Amino acid sequence: MSQKMQLQIGMKQQLRMTQQLQQAIKLLQLSRQELITSIQEELTENPALEEVPDSSTEFMQMESGEPPAVMNESEDLGTSLRNLDNSISKTDTIDWDTYLNEYQTHTPMTDASYSGYVGEDMPSYEATLTAPPTLNEYLLRQVKLTRFDEIQTRIAIEIIGNINEDGYLVGITLEEIAEKLGVDLDSVIYVQETIQEFDPVGVGSRDLRECLLAQAEIIYPDNNLVHAIIDQHIPQLERKNYKQIARSLKTTVERVVKASRVIASLNPRPGVKYNDERPLYITPDVYVDRASDGEYHVVINDDGLPRLRVSSYYADLVRNGASSEAASYIREKMTSARWFLRSLQQRERTIYRVTEAIINRQREFFEKGVNYLKPMILKDIAEDTGLSESTISRVTTKKFMHTPQGTYELKFFFTSKICRMDAFGGDDLASTAVQERIKAIISKEDPKHPLSDQKIAEILKDEDIDIARRTVAKYREVLGILSSSQRKGM
Repeated sequence: MSQKMQLQIGMKQQLRMTQQLQQAIKLLQLSRQELITSIQEELTENPALEEVPDSSTEFMQMESGEPPAVMNESEDLGTSLRNLDNSISKTDTIDWDTYLNEYQTHTPMTDASYSGYVGEDMPSYEATLTAPPTLNEYLLRQVKLTRFDEIQTRIAIEIIGNINEDGYLVGITLEEIAEKLGVDLDSVIYVQETIQEFDPVGVGSRDLRECLLAQAEIIYPDNNLVHAIIDQHIPQLERKNYKQIARSLKTTVERVVKASRVIASLNPRPGVKYNDERPLYITPDVYVDRASDGEYHVVINDDGLPRLRVSSYYADLVRNGASSEAASYIREKMTSARWFLRSLQQRERTIYRVTEAIINRQREFFEKGVNYLKPMILKDIAEDTGLSESTISRVTTKKFMHTPQGTYELKFFFTSKICRMDAFGGDDLASTAVQERIKAIISKEDPKHPLSDQKIAEILKDEDIDIARRTVAKYREVLGILSSSQRKGM
């Protein structure tokens, strides 16, 4: 068989993702906080991109709330900088002493408690900042106040380093710590039991039984019934099987119930007090308000987002004869800045379109509440907007909408379908609406006789909602509601 080289001309279709498209997709799926971080990074890396001063009205949203259609470039920054340079060169010498005397930022302190600072430098702002200690830091401070020898201190540091935010020793056993440090197991057990007596009491325990027992032995040292229940009957206590506990411990149900209330006062998560996490407050990406005419209006929330523009200062440098190498670099950065602005604009437009489509399909929700949420999938909104399902998925991830009914993640509106028993009884229900109905049924039950999952399923069946008992149990767990045996007497 002969082999030879030859040239051929052909055409074929191939999907290639440009850097600009990759950037647009990346920005589309970012949360609000991630977007702010991305913008700040771009401002740092790209000198051709600049932030518009707050007083500027170039990019104010239109009254309708729709994102601006055009991103204008700066026409005055370069001129302003040059004028500033000229004015500085012509300015006479400034009398700084007079300036500082007239425009000081604070008045001298006269309080006797601050007399030590008169005529001296004030402490720096950083020196006045405080932060609560983390759990590990707090425990290590207590180690220094304990009469541990050098080996015991090493063991304590190892144990504390493996305590999680709830206060439990995780990821390593006492045997592994002994082997790792080359010490005997009894020494490790002694140190661990000592740490359990630290504040918060019970910290460093390996499980719930050990944690509660450590607290009970210190807080209620003479209550043997409480100790026995924690030590032997935690599973029965969780199920509120007081009779079985009473039979096993040869006591009365009344005493067991009283002891269970004592146990309930103990802290199952002793370390959570020192958890340095702070609550996260949601800032909506989009607001939906109802106007006087009954129509819903969409407003993209741009508060807190830097307003950007492409600086004409660098364009002037190119026009005024910058070197070829510098001109090439500036053009590259200006092109990158324009694409970044277009990607931001496209992100806003896409969120706006998707929000409008959701409103059109879920109008009853906006008027009446969660119980009127309709089944909806990504494909429905994709068909309404002409976008792909993957784009809809990116748009609705980590984005929040403020509505007359509250603030919800856009993903909240996508839910599976629950068919009604009566084909003529009305529209199908969203699974979220069924969950809300289960929550309402449980909220009205008799605490002494809580409804079983089967009974709830029967109540829903009477309302033409046919779901199985196991589906009720699944929805109940999603809602964070305990079983009927655990709810009894609560």
